[in-house]
Amino acid sequence: MLNFLWPTFIVISFIYGILFGNVEKINQSIFDSAKNTVEMCITLIGSICLWSGIIEIAKKTTIIYKLTKLLNPIIMFLFPEISKKDIVYQDISMNIIANILGLGNAATPLGIRAMKKMQENSKDKERLNNSMVMFIILNTASLQLIPTTVIAIRSSMGSKNPTTIILPVWIATITALSIGVLSTKILIKKF
Repeated sequence: MLNFLWPTFIVISFIYGILFGNVEKINQSIFDSAKNTVEMCITLIGSICLWSGIIEIAKKTTIIYKLTKLLNPIIMFLFPEISKKDIVYQDISMNIIANILGLGNAATPLGIRAMKKMQENSKDKERLNNSMVMFIILNTASLQLIPTTVIAIRSSMGSKNPTTIILPVWIATITALSIGVLSTKILIKKF
């Protein structure tokens, strides 16, 4: 559906611009958009590299061990089938930490690795187990204390105060995460 809608909107916009003598504005907007896109990509790449590097450094220190230990009660509640000694346990912890820091792009490889390991350990390779379902919910409705990607985008677009979104992000992510986890726990018990 979107493959039809977007090209249709673009064609209608071009026709409208040509009919009403705005061809120069169309050309200018195309080049301005391309410039803004490149600038935003560079900002995001820089942000992703910075935080991915910090995560890699943290992996080699005791910080991750301490944060994982801090998250142990929560992880044990959310993933009762997974043992603390299991390798996937650390990947889940790292993914949760990256998501809390608002590093969705840095969290993605960790999440994929954790899902692969959970699938390998699963008895039924064709179906999601309870841990995999909970992990998907955690990643979809993840708690973000520092929404770094959104702040980087707002900064690159010239926002005067890009951090004003922190409180609304906390409210939205806490609400989404609470409802998601509660619903999943209830449905896991029923099915």
